[in-house]
Formats: sequence, structure tokens, C-alpha cells
Amino acid sequence: KILIANPMGHIADTAFGAGALHWYDAWFGLVGYAFQIYFDFSGYSDMAIGLGRMFGFHFPENFAHPYAAQSIRDFWRRWHISLSTFFRDYVYIPLGGNRLGAARSALNLSLVFVLCGFWHGASWAFVVWGAFHGACLSAERLGLDRLIARLPLPARWAYTMTLVMVGWVFFRCETLSHAGMVLAAMAGAGPAAADAGGWQGAIDAQVVLTMVVGAVAAVGAPVALYDRIAARLRATGGAIAEGALQVAGIAFVALVMYASTVTLVSSGFNPFIYYRF
Repeated sequence: KILIANPMGHIADTAFGAGALHWYDAWFGLVGYAFQIYFDFSGYSDMAIGLGRMFGFHFPENFAHPYAAQSIRDFWRRWHISLSTFFRDYVYIPLGGNRLGAARSALNLSLVFVLCGFWHGASWAFVVWGAFHGACLSAERLGLDRLIARLPLPARWAYTMTLVMVGWVFFRCETLSHAGMVLAAMAGAGPAAADAGGWQGAIDAQVVLTMVVGAVAAVGAPVALYDRIAARLRATGGAIAEGALQVAGIAFVALVMYASTVTLVSSGFNPFIYYRF
């Protein structure tokens, strides 16, 4: 939340607040927002899980590396799991779920995600965001998923992330006209001013490094690497390896805690984008 979401939020706010954008500015700002919303909300969910565990409550994970998804359907199995589970159990299934044929299932999905968009706020942009995801899920339900499954993994990932990123434009923009302007800029068709992109003076090596770290962390690479190393050490080192892993884990948490505290105290930019929800 502090080390990744906040600096990415600064990039996103600056880009989306610009009057005109070049296509690379629009995409860079959108990537910043994608990281901000994920690490912000996932971070707060982890805080809730950790605080709950301190009091004896065990809450399930709310995010399962959604940016590693291979389809929009897979994305919604991983993103905001508590909300998607709620809509599945209390709206989608009562409407008939997938028991009444593919066409009715697609219609139910569309209705559910329009409601999901409206749940986030009384704004047409949120409704369009929900309808967009509902349309993508419906298309996959009606047969697109079989075509996607034939693609190589990088292509499936690129397909998913492209649609997710386009959807984030509607989620971030307060009006449809603003969303249209950003989408046009992303396509290289926007009225970019001569000085558009000047805000990139805020981009430095630290911001780029944060974005790289965020990209690696978002797909779960550090967790997978740690699990492989830990399994190998435990298999060969026994109790000594277990103790070394625990010490390393405590040292890592202490280091991140220190860096977070220093950053939070020294920075006045600490947005909480999910307070509205």
C-alpha cells in the first residue's frame, strides 16, 4: 500500500488529471493506476486479514494474483473474491445461474455485472465498467473461452490484461467523456497538446523501479520463488534451514516495516481510493 500503491497513485492522478495525453502517457498512467488499485485494495485486505487473525478470526484471501489471469473469467475468480462470491451466491444463482442454457447464463452474467458496477457508485462510468466486464464474460461463456484456450499462454495473458486495462479507464474516470478522451489517447487518436507528457518530470528511476517491482509482485513471482527455495532448503537442511527461513522472514518484514514507516512519515501523499466503497 505505501511502497507501491502510493507512488503509482501519484503517477495515475497526474496522468488522468492532464488535459491532453500522448498515447504513451495515457498507457503509462493507466499502468500506474492498475498497480495502484491492486496494491491499494489488496494491501488493505491483507491488513484486515492480519488484524482479524490477531483477534482469532481467520478471513480468506481476497486476491489471488489476478494480474496473472488467463481470461476474464479467470480474472474474476482472483479479483475481489469476497464481492464476486457475494454476487454469485445472492444474485447470479438466484437468477438461474448457468442452469438455463448458455444464452440465459450470458444474460445473467451481464445483469450481475451491471449491478456490480452500480454497487461501486451511482455513476454511468461505473455502470459501463460493469457492463463491459459482463459483456466479456458473456462472450467467453458463449464460446470465446474455447478459442482463447487454444492460444499460447502469453497471448491469453495479453488478451486478458488488455481488456482489464480498458475496463480500468471507466473505473478511474468520473465521466464517460473523460473516459472517451483517455481511450482515444491510448489509441493514438486523442488531441494531444504540444506539451502533453511534460508531467513525466515526476518519473524518475525510483518510480520505474517501483513499477518493475510491482509487475513482478503482481503475478506472484516472489511467492513462487520463495516457496521453491524454501522447499529445497527444508528437504536438505532440516531444522537449521527452517530456523534460517524464519530469521530471514522476520528480517524481511522488519525491513519493509521500516521502509514503510519512513515513507509514510516523509510523504504527504497517502490516498485511500476505496473509502467510497
